[in-house]
Parts: sequence; C-alpha cells; structure tokens
Amino acid sequence: MRWNELQNETCPVARGLSVVGDRWTLLVLRDCFRGLRRFEELHESLGITRHVLSDRLKGLEAAGVLERRQYSDAPPRHEYRLTDKGRDLYPVLIALIRWGETHQPRADVPDFTFRDRDTGAVIEPVLTDRRSGREIDPRQVSASREDTG
Repeated sequence: MRWNELQNETCPVARGLSVVGDRWTLLVLRDCFRGLRRFEELHESLGITRHVLSDRLKGLEAAGVLERRQYSDAPPRHEYRLTDKGRDLYPVLIALIRWGETHQPRADVPDFTFRDRDTGAVIEPVLTDRRSGREIDPRQVSASREDTG
C-alpha cells in the first residue's frame, strides 16, 4: 500500500498516520503547541529544509489541523494556528512525551514538568476513561466495531 492511500483505510490508526505519520509533522506540531506560529520560527527551531517545512505545513493545513492566517500586508506574511482538530492532537503528543521519557530517557536532560496554567500546580497527565475516571490499562481494554445505529 502506498503512503498516500492510508486516508482511505478502515483502520483509524492508518487514517491518523496519513496526516501525522512522519517525524517532521509531529515535530512541527510540537512546536505549534509550544507557541511557535511563523514559518521562520518553525524553520529555526526544527533545522529542516525550507522545502520540507513548507510541505508539512501545507499538508497540515490541507488536513484542517493548522489554519494559515495573514499577519502582515507588506510584505504578505502568514502564521500557522492550530485548529480545534489540531488541538485534539495534544493528548497524542503528551503520550509520546511520557513514553519517550520512560523508554528512551536521557540522563543529561530533565523530564518535562506539566503545570496547570491557571494555578501553576503540577499535573500528571494520564489517559483515563471519561465514564469511570479510571486510568486506561491496555490489559483491561478490548476494542471492537459495534453498530450503534
């Protein structure tokens, strides 16, 4: 199967990967969540070629994950803002951060501390079941497609 055909798959993981399934796209999103919005900021932070960055930004815009907004008329300049669809990827990045710190640690780099912006209190993000409030453990979950209609 070709990479550009993943969006047509029945598997939601494959469809999701059709949007964010390469390393540069996830790193672009990481920087957008950090508050970087302008092409030059992203280019400097990531250190990738302008062509690759442009391609990733166009792809995220086409997928509705980022929205391009003009911030200057002379010369015309744009910035990239996360849409609701883009913000919904935040738990994915949090999970990847936690996984990387646990399973690919670096002794010379401290782990991230997550804080509530309003209170400053340290928070510990986990994936939980909305109904029960219990932390999700893959050994206790099964998944199936059920007709809900």
